[in-house]
Amino acid sequence: MRPVVYAVLALLTVVFGAAAPALAAVEINVNRGVIQPLPIAVAPMTGADARAQGIGGDVARVIAADLERSGFFKPLSPDSFIQRDLNVDDTPRFNDWKTINAQALVNGRATIEPDGRLRVDFRLWDTFGEKQVLGLQFTSTGEDWRRIAHKVADAVYKAMTGEDGYFDTRIVFVAESGPRKSKVKRLAIMDQDGANPSYLTEGSYLVLTPRFSPNGHQITYMALRADSARVYILDLETNRQESLGNFQGMVFSPRFSPDGSKVAFSVDRNGNTDVYTMDLRSRAVTRVTTDAAIDTSPSFSPDGRQLVFNSDRGGSPQLYVMNLDGSGVHRISFGQGRYTTPVWSPKGDFIAFTRQQGGEFHIGVMKPDGSDERTLTTSYLDESPAWAPNGRVLIFSREAGHGSPPRLYTVDISGQNLRPAPYNLPATDPTWSPLLK
Repeated sequence: MRPVVYAVLALLTVVFGAAAPALAAVEINVNRGVIQPLPIAVAPMTGADARAQGIGGDVARVIAADLERSGFFKPLSPDSFIQRDLNVDDTPRFNDWKTINAQALVNGRATIEPDGRLRVDFRLWDTFGEKQVLGLQFTSTGEDWRRIAHKVADAVYKAMTGEDGYFDTRIVFVAESGPRKSKVKRLAIMDQDGANPSYLTEGSYLVLTPRFSPNGHQITYMALRADSARVYILDLETNRQESLGNFQGMVFSPRFSPDGSKVAFSVDRNGNTDVYTMDLRSRAVTRVTTDAAIDTSPSFSPDGRQLVFNSDRGGSPQLYVMNLDGSGVHRISFGQGRYTTPVWSPKGDFIAFTRQQGGEFHIGVMKPDGSDERTLTTSYLDESPAWAPNGRVLIFSREAGHGSPPRLYTVDISGQNLRPAPYNLPATDPTWSPLLK
């Protein structure tokens, strides 16, 4: 992986605390309908030389693109800007920004340090309140300027919404190529905005259901070869890969526990599928379910004390929650159709799932007790939802119709802001990393 070193060097000014959004015009409400995006100006960052100016312009464009994709912001065209001589050390001419209805303004400066590092100083302004909301400084190696842009976007998003951002993250997925009957499936990774895509496996075997570890340094996934089906853990920093071990039967659907000490998975043995966990330190394996049904797709609650999984013990695939030791099993899905691929939100407030009904597939969410079920998406084939680390955005795969290649899409928890992810090649099984360090 690319070596990255970042530091927040100084918190220059914080006018508003994290307890409330800086501007009441932007607030996250999961029950709210269509949200009017906030007009925001992201000015090209100044620089002392041509190289710094070029990087500063690129940083501004990535910040604006991140904020626009969130659905909460409407970046204004730089062509509309009246004030063009912005200096990060000076107060903007607020009337110039009010005239174009820029309710917030981001400006800054990019500097190439003598040791070659890139430093970006930026400020976020409430133009109608005529006050600074936030000022920060980030440094990085010059080639990793995009991460600085994502970090600035995260800081703006949090200051304006009260919610953590999700832009300085990566997405792992299964990249597909080749004819439909003999597809090549490789593990792939990219930045959340589609930049820097690369392959992690060479494609000689099929890969399925990759999942990030809580620290973002490892991935667990299923590898399906002609003679075996095993679960592996891949270290992204060393590229070292190890198997969880040899099991009788097919092993699949792995997922890390929130503290990274365990992996939950399913084992299909002699026609019976149950949920197991493995302690990664001792390698001790525990069988969690003992039902004659198919129990699969386990996902931990954020506190690690419970698992949600899907089972056909009631006659069709439905969602169930149980304690980590297998006790207290109870069903939480009672709607029409077949419920699969549950995944607990990082915040613990919702469980996302795939529901199949009437020839269509839906991505939905419900509370952990099964209440407040809502459908977010519907299409020919929507499946495999995964949460952004802030628990407010989902990524999933979609096939628009029979024979259509699968694509990655994102949607927010309100069901709004449905859009293709910035990766336009066939892909399935996405998973979102935590915020990068």
